[in-house]
Amino acid sequence: MSRVCVHGLGYIGLPTAAVLANSGHEVAGYDTDRAVRDSVRNADVQIDEPGLDELLRQAVESGRLTAADEIAEARYHLICVPTPFDEETRRPGLEYVDAATEAVAEVLREGDTVILESTVPPGTTEERVRPVLEESGLEAGTDFGLAHCPETVLPGNILAELRENNRIVGGIGPESTEPAVELYDSFVDGAIRTAEDPTTAEFVKLIQNTFRDVNIAFANETARIAHDYDVDTREAIDLANGHPRVDLLSPGPGVGGHCLPIDPWFLGVGSDSLDLVPTARRVNDGMSAFVIELLRELLGDLDGAKIAVLGAAYKGNVDDTRKSPGLALARELREGPKTPLAAADGERPDGPRVVVHDPHVEDPSIELTDFDTAVSGADALVITADHDEFETLDPRALRERMSTPNVVDTKQILRLRRWRDAGFSARRI
Repeated sequence: MSRVCVHGLGYIGLPTAAVLANSGHEVAGYDTDRAVRDSVRNADVQIDEPGLDELLRQAVESGRLTAADEIAEARYHLICVPTPFDEETRRPGLEYVDAATEAVAEVLREGDTVILESTVPPGTTEERVRPVLEESGLEAGTDFGLAHCPETVLPGNILAELRENNRIVGGIGPESTEPAVELYDSFVDGAIRTAEDPTTAEFVKLIQNTFRDVNIAFANETARIAHDYDVDTREAIDLANGHPRVDLLSPGPGVGGHCLPIDPWFLGVGSDSLDLVPTARRVNDGMSAFVIELLRELLGDLDGAKIAVLGAAYKGNVDDTRKSPGLALARELREGPKTPLAAADGERPDGPRVVVHDPHVEDPSIELTDFDTAVSGADALVITADHDEFETLDPRALRERMSTPNVVDTKQILRLRRWRDAGFSARRI
């Protein structure tokens, strides 16, 4: 087993560090945020991920995982830092990748291997990371290994997918690829496939997520068209998927998380050939407007209505709010069209009253409401995250607490007949 330094202890880096440590490696976890480092030392998980608290505790108590206050020398350096996205320019921010690369260059030794896991535009590893590392005087592919191995895990199931998912490793020559494969082979049960170079591995990750985003866009457009014909979208998709060569995905309130809404734009950083991608992005980002259309069918004029959005996380049973469709819907309901009459704080003086509740999210930067306050006096509920807590809601009890009984289920988790029998007017995507 080897000494590994994991750079970045967030949604990917922390579980990866814990899995590596529990696989027998000596792991130093580094994060620029001191509070994060301290939480690791105390085995205090700040991420809502099933099983991570116990795995982290085992790794820390065994002494195989430590939080480093400075970059540690290591046989392997895994860069797992964020790549924030600029909505206006549709370009990724690579400042964290740059900072991590510069830090690694200061401790890089002959025989080490550097692996970039962060999602980046094609060419980043070779054109941006490599030159900085080679300022150490060592040559990539000869003196040290350099590879890209994209993470492909889903929040809520990260620990299982770190071990079970296939991995793709693209290195600068066999001197880079082989040691990287050796590391992943020590804890990955899935297949480890190799790409010709890092750029190919970067490209593969992006087209995987773009494939899903584009196909969700077709499902969402199907839902809007089906609504015009008064056809149940979910029933139609279920019947269509009975064909052996058809596999439509499920529609919903939009696409959230850090990958699907963002990765497709990374493809366009070095290419002008994006045609389908912008259309798919526009369709998926436009689903808030469709949900508002369904609310207007139920309520008529939304001005003054109290609408409870149930779901600030982007998917069920996690606390991840990145690119959350529920928060996007709440924002659009509150702000409406950009007009001179909009209030200074973004609230429309004549718009609906919007509250957001999520039992999994604790984020002081997001204005959340407890469940009782959210549903009391509400004119409509909108389910935007498929949390277990929402699937088991009692419509008869809610009917007594709401002002008017209306519900929009964007995740297909409610038995609408049960809700209608309880007196609700209901819509679903």
